[in-house]
Amino acid sequence: MKNQSLSQRRVLAATSISYIVVILDTSIVNVALERISNALHTHISGLQWVVNAYTLAFACLLLSGGTLGDRWGARNIYLAGLALFTAASALCGFAPDLTILTIARVLQGVGAALLVPCSLTLINHAYPDPGERAVAFGVWASCGGAAMAAGPLVGGLLINMFGWRSIFLANVPIGLLGVWLTWRVARDKSEAQIRHLDLSGQLSLIVALGSLITVLIEGPVLGWQSLPILIGIAVSIASGGLFLVIESLRDQPMLPLSFFGNGLFSGSVVVTMVSALIFYGLVFMLSLYFQQVRNYSALQTGLSFLPLTAMVTFGSMISSRLTKKYGPRWPVAVALGLYATGFFGLLPVTADSPYWMIALPLPVIGLAAGLITPAATTALMGTVEKSRAGVAAGVQNSSRQTGASIGVAIFGALSVAIHPFNASMHTAMWIAAVISLAALLIWWLTAISNHR
Repeated sequence: MKNQSLSQRRVLAATSISYIVVILDTSIVNVALERISNALHTHISGLQWVVNAYTLAFACLLLSGGTLGDRWGARNIYLAGLALFTAASALCGFAPDLTILTIARVLQGVGAALLVPCSLTLINHAYPDPGERAVAFGVWASCGGAAMAAGPLVGGLLINMFGWRSIFLANVPIGLLGVWLTWRVARDKSEAQIRHLDLSGQLSLIVALGSLITVLIEGPVLGWQSLPILIGIAVSIASGGLFLVIESLRDQPMLPLSFFGNGLFSGSVVVTMVSALIFYGLVFMLSLYFQQVRNYSALQTGLSFLPLTAMVTFGSMISSRLTKKYGPRWPVAVALGLYATGFFGLLPVTADSPYWMIALPLPVIGLAAGLITPAATTALMGTVEKSRAGVAAGVQNSSRQTGASIGVAIFGALSVAIHPFNASMHTAMWIAAVISLAALLIWWLTAISNHR
């Protein structure tokens, strides 16, 4: 019994540590944008690739990460993912130019896509008791929430003391600690009923999302009617359609389209993607605003994000209680309303506005982001059988990373296409508010149809 308890603690410690660095890397890089721009001589489109290379690879491969864990053992794939993430972080830290940094960020995303679904499997195997398992998942998720909230501030402190490369190099000792802890965990057996890897579906998804993000980032630079952009649009549409056809014909698809026959499942995926799109798009745009318009240092930028990120953590803490009491419909609806209110509150902000004008709407947006994820997860997981819960969770996580990539691409494109920056930010806030209200309508309709 004592050995089992020790093994459980090792699994929880290893998976929580790795999840912290994975989530940190979705937000921490934003406070380094100005430093990276100056050091590697790049503009907004290059910075978009630095941010999006990670989330795009993460989103594209997340659904296959769990399948690989089933085939070759969750511990083995988790270790491979963590080792790759750690090595890629070192490469990011020593990258001599933008190309190498972008490639290294892609490798980080691949590593994250392998280790995140397998970390859930390891916790699931280590804690057979449902009550203990729920507590373990809560600890794991709380580590991710804390990492997202602390990301900008931690990044600002590291950059202020050691330079921008330190935000990547700091992952290395943490990653090595995670590898050491996982190495001491007993090997798990592969699943008796092995899911097949959907290679053609995976490839078509990579092409579809990759070409879409490329079009959104490079469109303002090359021109929306230029031949490369028109080809990119065609490739994205064709490969996206091909992906849907492949998934509809597969016996074991990486994305079971039958899930979307349930309105509540579809609504949960939509609001998860929209939340990530507008939240991470805002973080990217505000990072540029703080650093390039207001000339804040990395540390000042990190501190300026505290009203936003602190409320994300608070929202996550109360969301489960609200969902348990009222069901997921009302918390998600309120959160989307709060999103719209917060973005409308940012409309009057200009280059010369006092900081309090920015700080007042940020907690509202942060609270909305914190409320949505647990509530939407509860709604989504309640629509599928327990045997398919892992696949459903993968779909939701993938939609979140996809939304983040699209959000950074769209908000960045607005920054390039519309001048001055205040005008592009004003347009982005309008778009975010309208998208929030549209998502609210979709959510309400899907939630009502399911309630009936």
